[in-house]
Amino acid sequence: MDPRITLAGALVGFIVGLTGMGGGALLTPILVLFLGIDPLTAVSSDLVAAMVMKPVGGAVHMRRGTVNYRLVGWLMLGSIPAAFGAVIVLTRVADPASTSNIIKTAIGVALLLASFALVAKSVLGARRPSDSAPLAAGDVKPLATLAVGVFGGTVVGLTSVGSGSLMIVLLLLIYPRLSGKQLVGTDLVQAVPLVASAAIAHLIFGDVKLSITGSLLLGSLPAVYLGAKISSRAPDNLIRPVLAVVLVASGLKLLKVPNEAVAITLLVLAVALFTVLRFGGKAREALTGTPAEADPLPEPESQAS
Repeated sequence: MDPRITLAGALVGFIVGLTGMGGGALLTPILVLFLGIDPLTAVSSDLVAAMVMKPVGGAVHMRRGTVNYRLVGWLMLGSIPAAFGAVIVLTRVADPASTSNIIKTAIGVALLLASFALVAKSVLGARRPSDSAPLAAGDVKPLATLAVGVFGGTVVGLTSVGSGSLMIVLLLLIYPRLSGKQLVGTDLVQAVPLVASAAIAHLIFGDVKLSITGSLLLGSLPAVYLGAKISSRAPDNLIRPVLAVVLVASGLKLLKVPNEAVAITLLVLAVALFTVLRFGGKAREALTGTPAEADPLPEPESQAS
């Protein structure tokens, strides 16, 4: 067991419990950038650890009846083969000498997408109709949902990033009237077979280190629980912008962007986020004549998962 990895798992687990997002998007770059772990090993071990944790959250929502199983079915149809196939391409088709660079680039792009997804989720959440309700059977869009599954499965298989942060935003775009509980519950349940498919492929073809996986679980499991316990009192509107900045910084560094450009980008992002947080609510209130609503996603029990 490596105490540094356990500490990283605890830090990320706490953030996931607090905000409901940021698992693979934070943990994989920490393992690669700060702990010097080979990218393929980091992705493989992170996915196997996630395979152990994901079913806990999914089971909570299944018991509460907040899962749209039609959406789960179409997402699984695309994500499971896409995730497995992405791992095979990465580990068997790609040139082994360039695999590390391929993964770093893929993770960097995925992190930038995830940071955009964090901001977009808050914006879309504020614009959600107040009468959001469970989807009727005829409201499901099979082809669009299948495409989300294929895209999400491919990204997760390559990078371990995106099963929550990317896919939940895409579902928001396609189904803006989906209730908050069903949105989070559906995303968590579809992520279980998606992550399992990618993890099994990495167990077969990748470079899983059980010592890394064990160290991650030792720190992350209790930290997720602790973060979830205090999530109802946490200032989520502050944590998500910080998380977005961290994701952008990690993504740009993995893409080998010069330090000066990273600093300028983060400064611009910080100013933009401050402006949105400081004046966004007042602007919406002035335009609509109604008080700005807080981001309804996710509820405390959803964050616990």
